[in-house]
Amino acid sequence: MAKYLVIVESPAKAKTINKFLGANYTVVASNGHVRDLPKSQLGIDVEHDFEPKYITIRGKGDILAMLRKEVKKADKVYLATDPDREGEAISWHLSQALKLEDKEIHRITFNEITKNAIKNSIKHARKLDMDLVDAQQARRMLDRMVGYKISPVLWVKVKRGLSAGRVQSVALRIICDREKEIEAFIPSEYWTLDIKLLVAGDKKPITAKFYGQDGKKREIHSEAEVQEIISAIKDARFKVKDIKLSERSKKAPLPFTTSTLQQEASKRLNFSTQKTMRLAQQLYEGVDVKGVGTVGLITYLRTDSTRISEEADAASKEYIASAYGESYVSLSQKDGNANKKVQDAHEAIRPTYFTLPPVKVKESLARDQFRLYQLVWNRFLASRMSDAIYEITSVKIEAAGYLFTLAASKVKFEGFLSVYKQDDEKEEKNVLSKKLTADSELKLEETEPKQHFTQPPAHYTEASLVKALEELGIGRPSTYAPTITTIIARRYVAKENKNLYVTELGEVVDNIMTEAFPSIVDVDFTANMEYLLDKIAEGAVNYKTVVRNFYPDLDAAVVAAEKELAEVKIEDEVSDVICDQCGRNMVIKYGPHGKFLACPGFPECRNTKTYFEKTGVACPKCGGDIVIKKTQKGRRYYGCTNYPECDFMTWAKPSDKRCPKCGDVLVHKGSKLVCLNETCGHVETISNIQ
Repeated sequence: MAKYLVIVESPAKAKTINKFLGANYTVVASNGHVRDLPKSQLGIDVEHDFEPKYITIRGKGDILAMLRKEVKKADKVYLATDPDREGEAISWHLSQALKLEDKEIHRITFNEITKNAIKNSIKHARKLDMDLVDAQQARRMLDRMVGYKISPVLWVKVKRGLSAGRVQSVALRIICDREKEIEAFIPSEYWTLDIKLLVAGDKKPITAKFYGQDGKKREIHSEAEVQEIISAIKDARFKVKDIKLSERSKKAPLPFTTSTLQQEASKRLNFSTQKTMRLAQQLYEGVDVKGVGTVGLITYLRTDSTRISEEADAASKEYIASAYGESYVSLSQKDGNANKKVQDAHEAIRPTYFTLPPVKVKESLARDQFRLYQLVWNRFLASRMSDAIYEITSVKIEAAGYLFTLAASKVKFEGFLSVYKQDDEKEEKNVLSKKLTADSELKLEETEPKQHFTQPPAHYTEASLVKALEELGIGRPSTYAPTITTIIARRYVAKENKNLYVTELGEVVDNIMTEAFPSIVDVDFTANMEYLLDKIAEGAVNYKTVVRNFYPDLDAAVVAAEKELAEVKIEDEVSDVICDQCGRNMVIKYGPHGKFLACPGFPECRNTKTYFEKTGVACPKCGGDIVIKKTQKGRRYYGCTNYPECDFMTWAKPSDKRCPKCGDVLVHKGSKLVCLNETCGHVETISNIQ
């Protein structure tokens, strides 16, 4: 009986696949990459046509030894790593490290980990796609060149521990440019004017908004202008000029790509891009579902396509018809890839089993896994459903040559809204009077002028940065999360209340990159490099050609920067904590485990202290600062800086609000504020939840 070996990246994936294959198959995991460029050097032989020097990754010797033993036993070897460039490269590295030249190698790929998908992939096994491998090699080499050539310049000119990156430096540039826009923004004044009108025979007034004058739209720029309008209409006759009834349809959303999943998970669930990808990976590779076993719940998570297989489309519509009714099934085929430059290698992100709705797997999933799975499920279901239909009533009202408008809408047919509400779905507050006609008598009840100022562009969030990177063609689905994680970890960018802010260090690094390496941080240049990498993957461009053309200019820029750039000193942030050994104000420094306080008198004074991050909330017991602390095992809690004199602590994040019933502290519990005093029981909803 023939013996078959299947090699995947992760043990979780191996466990899931193993249940679909017979006793003749052995499924083992490589635990990711087994070979890479060495960390101690550039790892690219510039003198010999830029040949990469791969070595076995430290700690992977035992895994490779185990894999070699399994290879010897096998008649056929199936390489079942992820279905993208990175996965193809891992398969190639495995074939090299395991010396599989004399073995029959079969490369298999699948978009979902289901029995049918695995069986079909084995039937349609192929050779390694060296074009995909070369595209990954080119990306790795370009990234290595930028990182290893430019980072030492930053170490010399600024401080050790800094890094540059082909994509991360562009992302930093985009954030810095937005910060400059915000800083340079000068707000301008404008006014709005709402009027309340009473329809004859009604008790409740209707609200109309100022539109313009003499049939044309007009903006109000000053208080004088708004008062002029109020004076003119005060005693004027109001008449209904036009009442228009119409219908508007709202299109169902497209299923998730990597980018849109990261954006929605950030907005709806408050997940970082890194957390979203980690949870999605778990759902893809397989989780143990009660009564079912280990199953992959979603399709492959790295994709820029919204394409859906015919089988999945048919299965989803069958489910919708039975659960919601035939009228909720979309009759059109939705595909948003028509005008987009996408690789389209895989389907969109969707559930793999329609027999496993979120309610059936809730008990088997961790809370955050469930929330993400529910989001993917609802979004995909919505994408296969009918459009929502609104009934719109628009009214134009005229007085003294000035035009006012009011509109009301109500949902005529929910369609996809029955499962997936969107951010722009606002509750309609304006209610039109049923008695309103073209002949209605209207009486002015009240005028509501309001002053406003134009707002600067919003700070980037992780979600909006991912969207910007995608639109600009920078990076690929697999790179968004690590890019953002890196610039935050390097402290080039600080994340506060979802917003990303450039730090002083980030500004310095961006200025150096812009001055010395303008092409590296140029958006168009980086987007063009992504285009060339795509061309390598298609077999249209040789990867060595791209590398050969890239390196000389980079090397020349590095040599020039080493000579011309001035050194920049980043001052440590001074705290209000006094060193109890020498009396100096201690400074905030960064270590491998995060921030700590150190005496600036080093080496004469070597005093250090733990740094506690303030929450901005005062202690309810003594008025001291509530700070974030950690237990010996690393669990986070909130306590008073005056400990041990003050013993206030809570596991939940405290707010600056007090309970209206008992006066105790209100703490955050999801989207609610709950009284810390359990006997009180007061709960209230947080307003303006993002």
